[in-house]
Amino acid sequence: MALSTDSPDGRTSGRQPDPVTERVARVIPEPTPLDHHGPARIIALCNQKGGVGKTTSTINLGAALAEVGRRVLLLDFDPQGALSVGLGVSPHQLDRTVYNLLMQRSIGVQDILLKTNVPGMDLLPSNIDLSAAEVQLVNEVAREQTLARVLAPVLGEYDFILIDCQPSLGLLTVNALTAAHGVIIPLECEFFSLRGVALLIETIEKVRERLNPELSIDGILATMYDSRTLHGREVFSRVVEAFGDTVFDTVIARTVRFPETTVAGEPITTWAPSSSGAAAYRALAREVIHRGVTR
Repeated sequence: MALSTDSPDGRTSGRQPDPVTERVARVIPEPTPLDHHGPARIIALCNQKGGVGKTTSTINLGAALAEVGRRVLLLDFDPQGALSVGLGVSPHQLDRTVYNLLMQRSIGVQDILLKTNVPGMDLLPSNIDLSAAEVQLVNEVAREQTLARVLAPVLGEYDFILIDCQPSLGLLTVNALTAAHGVIIPLECEFFSLRGVALLIETIEKVRERLNPELSIDGILATMYDSRTLHGREVFSRVVEAFGDTVFDTVIARTVRFPETTVAGEPITTWAPSSSGAAAYRALAREVIHRGVTR
């Protein structure tokens, strides 16, 4: 019997089961073509911990959904503007952003909408101006419903609206959760990420009870997974044990391709279309469509 030991960097030198490959995957049918678009399902990609893959997942899930004929709107709801940068937009050069959409009644979605290089996928960009909205919205009537109000006129034009939330549980994130039909929680396969999920789920439940009874958790997405580390495998096993079928079958593994796409300003589905990362997000898109259809 071969023994397995951990190396100093946390990797294992022997053979141990990989909980990802051992998990029985559900049968997900190929998405059917659409004869019309809308109304959109709004999905907030949310986790108060930074660096867990929210922006990467928003861009690449959106691109994968667009590949199968879905019309997609990406909403950059983080003052850092990482989603905009990841699609080749320079946020600081923009005259109008999501901030203007939220705070000025005369500004509509079409006034700030940008077309991306991915057919069928549009962007509502953001920059540091959005940080002021968190303070200014405090004095607004129905402040938690502001985002839902401004998105309502375009729901019929898209099949999915994906919101890239900032890494906090403040008023902007509450706006995103109030506007959303579902939440995808990107979760880095690391212990400290796992600890914060309970607080996030508690916030989601409060929003559901008080502001948005239609809100549901569409799924937990394991990201930055490295099957070579015992730690990563153990965290993934604990996530599946705790949340069961809520965890997507698709797992996003670590790869150097994702940082490359940020520099290139395009999704992995076009930057490296035959890569394992592109395949993973295409699989995730199938799951997201299937879960939306079967609810």
